[in-house]
Amino acid sequence: MSLEIKIKHIMNNFDDVSSDEFLEILDQIMLELKSNLTLEYLKGKVQKILELSSESEKKNQCKLLLPYYDWYLQGL
Repeated sequence: MSLEIKIKHIMNNFDDVSSDEFLEILDQIMLELKSNLTLEYLKGKVQKILELSSESEKKNQCKLLLPYYDWYLQGL
């Protein structure tokens, strides 16, 4: 399955996707970033999410990063 299809699947089924799956795809998106500042920002966000204890908290924080999924799709 291509990255584009995986991103669309997650965006359409966000409530059914684990935070781990969300972050795995975000890692692939981060490979496309050209700005080190943005990359470092996202790495920090991901680390904070991984440190959270409950899945619901992780999902809430992941939801805030959905614009990066949109950004990737708009660049195609």
